Amino acid sequence: MKLGRVASPDGVAFVAIEGDEGQETAREIAEHPFGTPTFTGRTWKLSETRLLAPILATKIIAIGKNYAAHAAEMGGEAPADPVIFMKPNTSIVGPEAPIVRPPSSERVDYEGELAIVIGRPCKDVPAAKAKDVLLGYTVANDVTARDQQAHDGQWTRGKGYDTFCPLGPWIITDFDPSDVAIKTELDGETKQTSRTSLMLHSIGEIVEWVSRVMTLLPGDVILTGTPEGVGPMLGGQRVSVTVDGIGTLSNPVIDK
Repeated sequence: MKLGRVASPDGVAFVAIEGDEGQETAREIAEHPFGTPTFTGRTWKLSETRLLAPILATKIIAIGKNYAAHAAEMGGEAPADPVIFMKPNTSIVGPEAPIVRPPSSERVDYEGELAIVIGRPCKDVPAAKAKDVLLGYTVANDVTARDQQAHDGQWTRGKGYDTFCPLGPWIITDFDPSDVAIKTELDGETKQTSRTSLMLHSIGEIVEWVSRVMTLLPGDVILTGTPEGVGPMLGGQRVSVTVDGIGTLSNPVIDK
């Protein structure tokens, strides 16, 4: 199933997106998309709605340096265990929403990533059972004020600005994340290209590691790490992240 969240003439709703590309229909889900969704009977043409971030998370947990080549470009060795940090849920925006560069930063970078969306409350999940607690997968951009990340020595400020976590365009529930292509483009020029099979820690290992630390709730998002090729974005540019089998998340960049 392809799950999304839209603004329609009738308001904001979770939807199931159905039909061929270019002819999709958004079918309204009653209440929420967790468990077995039920439907209200209302539908809209997807083209007549505005796609929003597909989920509003209680929290966003991110994995740092989960591709060896990215760890190397950041000037360090790949960590033996997953390195986790958090972004506030106020950093979430949807497709086509502007990424706002704060005036306090001289370098704001893109970081294209595959994202996990949690489907039910869970704690201490074994890696082999991780897929049982997932709602699905989406595309993310872990936007980073790189100069502030380096200056502070910890990552909250550099990762935490409003608009610094674009998500979308939707959530795919039936998806094999083990070996898919991921690509980031800036103004149409490819900047990052890799495959999820090169992640140092698998989806199962990530869910097990994070859930040992904290209870995960429905809608929580885990960013699984970015490949090599990170770099700066400027106001007036457009960044697009594509994960094969899910879709493309595209956002303009503006200066505050």
